[in-house]
Amino acid sequence: MIAKKMVKKFLQIKTLPHIAFQLTQMISEDNSTMQEFESVIKLDPTLVLKTLKLVNSPYYALRKKVTSISEAVVYIGMENLRNIIVVSAIKDIYSKECKSDSFSRAKLWLHCAAVGLCNQMVSERIMGEKGEDPFLCGILHDIGMIIEDQVVPDDFLEICDEFKKSKTLITDIEKEHLGSNHCEIGSILAEHWKLSEDIQNGIKNHHEIENTLAPNNITSITQIGEYLVSRMGYSSLNGMKGTLPAPLSEHMKQYIGEYKMIAMDLPDELNKAKEIYKINI
Repeated sequence: MIAKKMVKKFLQIKTLPHIAFQLTQMISEDNSTMQEFESVIKLDPTLVLKTLKLVNSPYYALRKKVTSISEAVVYIGMENLRNIIVVSAIKDIYSKECKSDSFSRAKLWLHCAAVGLCNQMVSERIMGEKGEDPFLCGILHDIGMIIEDQVVPDDFLEICDEFKKSKTLITDIEKEHLGSNHCEIGSILAEHWKLSEDIQNGIKNHHEIENTLAPNNITSITQIGEYLVSRMGYSSLNGMKGTLPAPLSEHMKQYIGEYKMIAMDLPDELNKAKEIYKINI
């Protein structure tokens, strides 16, 4: 399978740190104790320092200094800690800019960060549900593009050039050139990293027009996030705009006031992300 071969080659270049891999697996299995989490985290002294520094930062504004990992995880949350580790592991891939008028790694990173934060706000403010998994799905929804950029750079730039000229669906152009697309490739990476099936499906289907999914489904939230941030100027490629199924369009109209507030707050949330996730934007 072409997508699996590309992911395998990418993993030879960039692997998820062992500690992060263990934590994501433990979270997905959902049967580990706090003591087991703490014992894994303590295997990485750098992660211990980073976690304690974060929980004692002005962002959390705690009255008492936190000195233990178990106490820190209570404040941060295990899913948030997983997200911090995963974001830290992948962000450097985006840092080295490529020379192309059609594609910018920095622009893609800003887009993914914006979608992740927008997903989290939509999930928490509008759906009334936890936002950690939607955040991670948003951060990773276009990771397949980075895999293409790393593994088949010449083909990928041709795809971007063709998209810029033709405005054909990016997934169709990828399929024609590579026999796969960034959605499928990204979902396979998420499966390898032991992320939840909801996150895998959100990555795989974020360009699919599906009229039967509920608005609170991670796939739906990611489509809403991409649609909203692209119209705010945080697109991944020039001319790239998210497309919504009719039920999601109706849902956004129903909650238009709340979505306008999310759009207003997104720039501030991106600035906060610099402190929490060390996202360079």
